[in-house]
Amino acid sequence: MREIFEAELTQLGDDLVAMARRVEVAITSAGRALLTADLPLAESVIADDLAIDAMDRELDERCVTLLARQQPVATDLRVIVSGLRIATTLERMGDLARHVAQITRRCYPERAVPEQTVDLVSEMGHAAERVAERTVRLLATRDLAVADDLERDDDHLDELHTASFAAQLGGTWTGTRQQGIDLTLLARYYERFGDHGVSVAGRIRYLVTGEWPDD
Repeated sequence: MREIFEAELTQLGDDLVAMARRVEVAITSAGRALLTADLPLAESVIADDLAIDAMDRELDERCVTLLARQQPVATDLRVIVSGLRIATTLERMGDLARHVAQITRRCYPERAVPEQTVDLVSEMGHAAERVAERTVRLLATRDLAVADDLERDDDHLDELHTASFAAQLGGTWTGTRQQGIDLTLLARYYERFGDHGVSVAGRIRYLVTGEWPDD
């Protein structure tokens, strides 16, 4: 019986990694579609978010079943509860990738990002991709050094979020009002994506150490 339970816990971890990989593909594709006004790529991100949502529901149901059937304690309980929370967080990261893609779709055939902020938005996308890649690696390895790197990427996204306001308020903004709104939204989506990555890192720290990290 214990062997079956351990196999189920292992499968839970594997499925979280698979879900995180889909999120990584989503945020990478959304960023590329945004900068190239690639409507088919944006549409694929929007459609694939349904699959991420389905994975979240399936993991949620499985975790609840494990809690009810096995009544786990100590480390096993932490693994299952953390799995529930991480799946929800990954689902929200997928939603943010979809939001980025939806801006691309709404602005098509024009590119949503004005030329003067292409480099800034491109760096936001790259930083979010690093968060996603490290989230996958962290879930697969539980290596806390990866968590440290992920948190530094989130700090960089916070800096870029602030820079997005400076780009509009520094007296050199030439974009339209709608482009300003879109830049504000994009910066917020990417900043929140990083925050959710940090949330996953906090859960993994809890799993490894049994203690919540300092805020």
